[in-house]
Amino acid sequence: MSEPIRLSKRMSELGLCSRREADEWISRGWVRVDGAVVSVLGSKVLPSQKVTIERQASAEQAQRVTILLNKPVGYVSGQAEDGYQPAVTLVKASTRWTGDRAPTRFQPSQLRSLVPAGRLDIDSVGLLVLTQDGRIAKHLIGEDSTVDKEYLVRVQYTRPGRLPESGLKLLNHGLSLDGKPLRPAVVRWQNDDQLSFTLREGKKRQIRRMCEAVGLRVVGLKRVRIGGVALGDLPPGQWRYLREDERF
Repeated sequence: MSEPIRLSKRMSELGLCSRREADEWISRGWVRVDGAVVSVLGSKVLPSQKVTIERQASAEQAQRVTILLNKPVGYVSGQAEDGYQPAVTLVKASTRWTGDRAPTRFQPSQLRSLVPAGRLDIDSVGLLVLTQDGRIAKHLIGEDSTVDKEYLVRVQYTRPGRLPESGLKLLNHGLSLDGKPLRPAVVRWQNDDQLSFTLREGKKRQIRRMCEAVGLRVVGLKRVRIGGVALGDLPPGQWRYLREDERF
């Protein structure tokens, strides 16, 4: 027989919401199991049981926003640290891109629970996703995520001559970080001093550490795409809403 699991975990597995959101909805009485309201946190269910959510939960979820920001150098992705401001401080009415065609009106309440789905270090620029939707966060940064991310990376070779073909092959597959092998990547030259990296994982400072391993120094790093969503013409320091027709 299948073992019972926490209701919040089951709701996350079903793609209904994040575990944090599930706990909120359970405590509000917005979740039913086989038609009966379950409002006790920590409740367990069998995988065969039917889990549904009330209209209030669906309505609240529909109002949650996802924002695409072109992060400049000097901002951290998450919490403020060492005197540096978090990227979310750039999200305000005055910095919304004039090219944004989404009908959504900006409201300060949209900043509540707006969290980065993935990170860019303080020296990196480009596409950063900030979302109130736990489903999107799980899709982009969950352990089972297969969404690829593309970066343009300007480099300098720190050894005599030029990066050998064997070094490029290692960047594509064969390197390890923190004692664990990296997933295969797609790395190719764009021009004499710029590489394109496409990754399906995001270890801390991964690209910089990969480059160091083969004798390259990163002098510029820009994320230009996450799955099916591209940075496009979004100017540095400005943001726009994820459109309904866009999918990561």
